[in-house]
Amino acid sequence: MGPCGNDVPSTWDAMVQARSGIGLITRFDVTGFPSQMAGEVRDFDPAARLGARAARRLGRFMQYAMVAADEAMANAGFDVARRISGETPADWPDPERFGVSIGSGIGGVDDIVEQALRLHKDGHRAVSPLFIPAALINVASGQIAIRYDARGPALAMATACAAGNHSIGEAWRSIRDADVDVMVAGGAEAGLVPVGYAGFMNMRALSRRNDAPTEASRPFDRDRDGFVMGEGSGVLVLEELEHAQARGARVYCEVRGYATTTDAHHVTAPAPGGAGAARCMALALHKAGLAPEDVDYVNAHGTSTPANDVAETQAIRAAFGDAADRLLVSSTKGVTGHLLGAAGGIEAVATCLALHTGIVPPTAHLEHPDPRCDLDYVPGAARQVPLRAAISNGFGFGGTNAVLAFSKL
Repeated sequence: MGPCGNDVPSTWDAMVQARSGIGLITRFDVTGFPSQMAGEVRDFDPAARLGARAARRLGRFMQYAMVAADEAMANAGFDVARRISGETPADWPDPERFGVSIGSGIGGVDDIVEQALRLHKDGHRAVSPLFIPAALINVASGQIAIRYDARGPALAMATACAAGNHSIGEAWRSIRDADVDVMVAGGAEAGLVPVGYAGFMNMRALSRRNDAPTEASRPFDRDRDGFVMGEGSGVLVLEELEHAQARGARVYCEVRGYATTTDAHHVTAPAPGGAGAARCMALALHKAGLAPEDVDYVNAHGTSTPANDVAETQAIRAAFGDAADRLLVSSTKGVTGHLLGAAGGIEAVATCLALHTGIVPPTAHLEHPDPRCDLDYVPGAARQVPLRAAISNGFGFGGTNAVLAFSKL
C-alpha cells in the first residue's frame, strides 16, 4: 500500500500505467516551504481496516505494515480472518516455524514529534502511556507476530532506505538456514511530518517542482532535481518451497539470493562510481548462482536525485559488464515517490509481479535522458517480455546497500 493505492492491484496498475500518486501535501501546512509535494497514503481508515483498538495502539507505520501483511497473507492463501477471530486454520503455519521481519527507516517519528510537543506544552502527564510501543521500530514485527501467533524470529532492520531489502533478505536467510518455514517480510514508513520533511528539504535532497507535482519524481531524467518523499508499506510472504507446494500455494517467483555491503565512504553520498552498490549486485548474483547474462530486469533504487542515478548506472555497468546493454532497468519511484524504509518492500513486490506477469513497469517521466545515465530504463510505457531473473536494489544513508535476486521457478 502507498501513494498509488491501498492494495497491491491498484498500486501495480499505477506502476504499469505510469500513473503518479504524488501530489501537493495535505497532511500539514507547507506554506513557504521550497518543496511542497509528497506521495501520501490517502483514504485510509485504520479503524475500518484493523479495528478501533488496534488503530489507537498502533503507530501509523505499524498500521500500514499490518494492512500490507494481511493482504500478503491472504494472497498467499492463508485464512487471516479466521486466525484473527481466534481460530487456527488447518494449514496455518506452525507457530514455532513462522516469523516476521519488518524494517523501517524512521519508524514512529510522527508519534515522537507529537508526544514531544505534548510534553513541552502540558508537562509529563500529557505524554501517552502508549507512546513507546507505538514508536519503536521492532514493535511492527512484534504486533504482527502477536496477530498471527508467529513465534519464530521477529526482526526489525533499521537501515534507512535499504531496510525493506534487508528485511526480506534476512527473512530469506532464516528460511534457507531451516530456522522457519514461513516469514512475513518487508518495510513500512510513515515519515511525512514537518520536521522530517524539513530535514530532507534543507539538505536540498527534495524536488522543488511544485508546479507539476505528479511529474516531480523523474528518475534518470536530465532535469531531475531531487526525490519526492512517500509513505506506505510493502510486504511479502516468503515460504520454503516444498512447504508452499504441499498446501497448494500460488508461487509468484523464487528468492534466489541476497547480499549486503557498505560503502564506508560518506554518510549521504554514494561511493565514487557506485563501487559499493556494484559489489553488492555482484555478490547477490554470486549468492544466487546467476551469471550477469541470466538477469533480464533490474528494479533500480532510482531515487531521482542527481548523485544516486548516475552512481547506480555506473554500478550496474560495473556489475553486469557487457550484459548491461541488454538489461531492462526501471524505477517505480517515478509514480510512488521514495518510501524510504518501505521502498524495498513495495519494490520487491513490483519485481515479483514483473517476473510473474512478464510486464516490466516503465520509468515514469523520463523525457530527457541524462547522457550519463545510458541504460535502457524502459521510458514511456511498460513492456511485455519473457523474464527469467531480476534483481531489486536498495541503498541507504550510511552507505548501506542491499540487493535481492529473484527468478521464475
